[in-house]
Amino acid sequence: MRADLHIHTYYSDGKYSPREIAARAAQAGVELISMTDHDSLEGLEEKRAAARAEGLKYVAGWEVSSYAGDAKVHVLGYGCSPCAAYTDFLAARREGALVRARDMIAKGNAYFHLGVTLSDAERFHLKKEAPLHTMHVVTAFAERLGIEKGELYLSAFASGKPCYSSLCRPAPQDAVDIIHASGGIASLAHPGRIPLAQGERLALMDALVSGGLDGIECYHSDHTPVEAEAFAAYARARGLLITGGSDFHAEGRNRTVGLPPFEPSEALLARLLRPEGSR
Repeated sequence: MRADLHIHTYYSDGKYSPREIAARAAQAGVELISMTDHDSLEGLEEKRAAARAEGLKYVAGWEVSSYAGDAKVHVLGYGCSPCAAYTDFLAARREGALVRARDMIAKGNAYFHLGVTLSDAERFHLKKEAPLHTMHVVTAFAERLGIEKGELYLSAFASGKPCYSSLCRPAPQDAVDIIHASGGIASLAHPGRIPLAQGERLALMDALVSGGLDGIECYHSDHTPVEAEAFAAYARARGLLITGGSDFHAEGRNRTVGLPPFEPSEALLARLLRPEGSR
């Protein structure tokens, strides 16, 4: 069964609706999808209905944005259901996102000599359940400066850059814990993109495995074949599930729905296709 278990929609920082994403997946020959927007399960029923309309199997998903120090570490959650713990986590993330946004805006205004406001960033925050995203702030500045938002993020708002803020970020273990509390399975997203030295990254992965991590996203658009196989070997050696996805957001970012090709194992399918909350 062809699957793409990492796709973003306009419920976070993707461009397209769930219906558009489902259509792209069906056209690509994908049979099982998960739309994994950042930090919330918002739009879950719309996403499920969009997949059903295209004859696709669907697994509820989200991607929790966490940090180990200043290193971005994302964790994918599959089969989660909203619950009291999820509601509390989401409320804390929304509040923290506003604190962080104000910090980034203050730094950005000082750096670029502008007067961008929180309201300017919120104009791009179309889906209100999910926390305000860093890219909403970046987009507000990019509009004023007349430059491409991806370029601006990398030059000014990424970790180590002058407008970056690390305030109120959850830790990777927090991400694993809330995914489990919501009845789901936790897979470390694109480990090859974690900005740590190899030894530090391995130590982080080992710690998360000890903390209950269920899987590793071995197959990802940014992983080389050598990296993918190395992560798969790591997962197999530790009895972890192997997941894969495109991490598609929009055209023009060198990512395509359904690529790299990924076929879930029987063990992964058995976990993914159980009733939600029983993973």
